[in-house]
Amino acid sequence: MTELRTLKVALLGCGNVGAQVARILIDDADALAARTGARLELSGIAVRNVDAPREVDLPRELFTTDAELLVKDADLVIELMGGIEPARTLILTAMRNGACVVSGNKALLAQDGPTLYEEADKAGVQLSYEAAVAGAIPILRPIRDSLSGDRITRVLGIVNGTTNFILDQMDSTGAQFADALAEAQRLGYAEADPTADIEGYDAAAKAAILASLSFHTRFALEDVSCEGITAVTAADIAAAKEAGFVIKLLAIAEKLTDAGTETEGGAGVSVRVHPTLLPREHPLAAVRGAFNAVFIEAENAGELMFYGQGAGGTPTASAVLGDLVSAARRLVLGGPGRTETTTGHVPALPIDASITSYYIGLDVADQPGVLAKIAHLFAEHGVSIEIMRQTIHRDADSNVESAELRIVTHRAREAALAATVEAVKGLDVINSVTSVLRVEGV
Repeated sequence: MTELRTLKVALLGCGNVGAQVARILIDDADALAARTGARLELSGIAVRNVDAPREVDLPRELFTTDAELLVKDADLVIELMGGIEPARTLILTAMRNGACVVSGNKALLAQDGPTLYEEADKAGVQLSYEAAVAGAIPILRPIRDSLSGDRITRVLGIVNGTTNFILDQMDSTGAQFADALAEAQRLGYAEADPTADIEGYDAAAKAAILASLSFHTRFALEDVSCEGITAVTAADIAAAKEAGFVIKLLAIAEKLTDAGTETEGGAGVSVRVHPTLLPREHPLAAVRGAFNAVFIEAENAGELMFYGQGAGGTPTASAVLGDLVSAARRLVLGGPGRTETTTGHVPALPIDASITSYYIGLDVADQPGVLAKIAHLFAEHGVSIEIMRQTIHRDADSNVESAELRIVTHRAREAALAATVEAVKGLDVINSVTSVLRVEGV
């Protein structure tokens, strides 16, 4: 029997995901060897503090604080440190020394992916990052490989479990945002500082990665229009539910072919993250709790949805190991490293160029002619109304009646919709614009 080759694996970081990756490498060594054709030897784990408590009991001799020395002697490097530095420098060092790299670092890939891709190409090594988007869900390889013969036109994703849990709690229990966030923190879904999640930054980094793979163009974090969920109120959730909608934080990347740009055909890609109303019958509307899902529309394949656990040590470790086995098999069998599939440049468009619908909440005077004035103003801006609902309220103290209007528009250019809202604010019959949210799936 031929003796299997041994490949040294360096692990950078030993948090929740890193600890589970290390455990699987040790516990499932024989199974992984059978799948890759090589022994995957965990040669070391680089950490800041070798004595820090960890969820998994791992051999102490594996730990080191000298990450640079560790990566220089590795065949495969798994980067799970997060952040920009020293992760970026260590990945570059690893690739320049001939190691294939598996990373879950969405912030680094969104900010400086082109540099990493170019270095991987130059070194002839593989850079893989399935774990950077949607945890355990295999989404990046299907986009890159399975759909490589198709044209993706649109991607909509629930790619942040924390915000989905919060919005789901608000929808199912009627909780206020602050209470739902506190529950997410108590259960460990949200960090003590949840800014990256609730302001949409985490989802924006993932949106840039999804857009880059889907449209074969390098998109960076600055190309993503980003809006978080902190302004979503219990009243918004209740009104959406009454109208047959659910509110989700969506990452959206879509090809626009008539965006008024100076490029050939006026084509471009809109990449954005924002709270979005979805009809309750839409597949993404049923994604509950901290789960993630990505919905893809392609010219030939039609509609596809990928669903699963979007975070957590063990689920995300599954994605890391999938990339690791793929890279190890390439080292065993030979062949060029597989990194990205950019074939040209499609411009990133501002959110004003996107096509969407608006949900608009208005507090208006209860008097004749109000609806006619609003409808006339919408028509002036080229925006048509699909749904309009009115509820009358009487103030108990003043005995003055006012009306609450909930309007859903037909799809139109974002710029026209935003201009319409600004114009509505100037009408003398409008007391206030109570909410403005985008609508998809109608």
